[in-house]
Amino acid sequence: MTQPLWQKSGIQIDAKIMQFLAGDDVLLDREFFLHDVTASKAHVEGLANIGVVSADEAAALKRELDALADDFRSGAFVLDERYEDGHSAIEARLTERLGDAGRRVHTGRSRNDQILVATRLWLKDKLAALEAHCCAIAGVCLDRAAQPSVPMPGYTHLQRAVVSSTAMWFAGFAEGFIDSALRARQTMTLIDANPLGTAAGYGVNMKLDREHTTKALGFARMQVSPIYAQLSRGKFEMAVLEAIGGALLDLRRMAWDLSLFTTAEFNFVKLPPEYTTGSSIMPNKRNPDVIELLRASYASVAAARTEIEQLLSLPSGYQRDLQFSKGSIFHGVRHGLMALELVPDLLARFEWNEAAMRAAIEPAMYATDVAMEQAAAGVPFRDAYRAAAETAASAGQGRTPESSLAARVSPGAGNDLRLDELRARLDQLDR
Repeated sequence: MTQPLWQKSGIQIDAKIMQFLAGDDVLLDREFFLHDVTASKAHVEGLANIGVVSADEAAALKRELDALADDFRSGAFVLDERYEDGHSAIEARLTERLGDAGRRVHTGRSRNDQILVATRLWLKDKLAALEAHCCAIAGVCLDRAAQPSVPMPGYTHLQRAVVSSTAMWFAGFAEGFIDSALRARQTMTLIDANPLGTAAGYGVNMKLDREHTTKALGFARMQVSPIYAQLSRGKFEMAVLEAIGGALLDLRRMAWDLSLFTTAEFNFVKLPPEYTTGSSIMPNKRNPDVIELLRASYASVAAARTEIEQLLSLPSGYQRDLQFSKGSIFHGVRHGLMALELVPDLLARFEWNEAAMRAAIEPAMYATDVAMEQAAAGVPFRDAYRAAAETAASAGQGRTPESSLAARVSPGAGNDLRLDELRARLDQLDR
């Protein structure tokens, strides 16, 4: 390992302690490394603006930072155990290539605000991906809701309840993922603040050009208080995980539906073959493993959020405990987005079994229609309810699923889905 940035003369480093301190940090930093390089370029520009580095030094530093990014992308530079972390690797490379200019690059910043800004930029990218995935899922749901609809049972308590439709099913999840896309955008507004230049949490005795780095890195605002910059670490990461988790809660319920609907007992849905796997021992099996893992994905995101929450039992100021939050956000965010990315294609391609769904609609499922009709005719609803309950077995006489859905005219129901309104909400997000 290269000499740590904090190494003091006369103190010998114990290898086992150093290994414990470093942990998986340098490996996790590969995920954030290019953002660290980008932030370093903005920092160099800010230092040049206040005369800490010359224009020639700034040009050389930015050139070498671009070369480092290219080498990292191509594999010519590998971030590995030679370095304590990605920050150390950047400074070591610049010092090796540029000497004193490289030694100046850390002026006015700490590894504390360096990791804050790198992860903040990374989180912004992931929130943009979350919004895009949610919009894509909602778009497919709206497309399929607009196709010719097929009646199906609607369930409460997992018991057959009333007549529903494939259009209503898709419309429900469309609206859910539109809201999740909106939540991603709102979370972006929360975290879109530049912490670079807050140093170790108390500022520095140098007039850093934080306005420049804020604009150069595309942040909406500067995170003003150095103390709050440290307090926001973990808080902002949790907000991102909560936004992803909200989308995965809807996905979990969707996956539960599809898990049930693909069973022989329901037989409502046929999955694309790519979304199933075989059994290692039972030749007859095709298992909905992808659906089951989509259903389980929320657990990974919730666990990551919980781990960060537990780490935040801390006083103000930077504490090394926060190093462990890197692994949490990486694994939680990565898994959640990977799950959501699979969903649009799945929803576009699975097939409904119309015959099975029609066969599952029982006469008693029209009893609510009977009660509502009597109430509309002036019978007190509770009296109409009791009368319909007594004759529920014959409630379907002369009725069809189509007639039940056609009579459902309350806003959002079977005959007034308001897909145009939902599409307008989605289009508003896409602007």
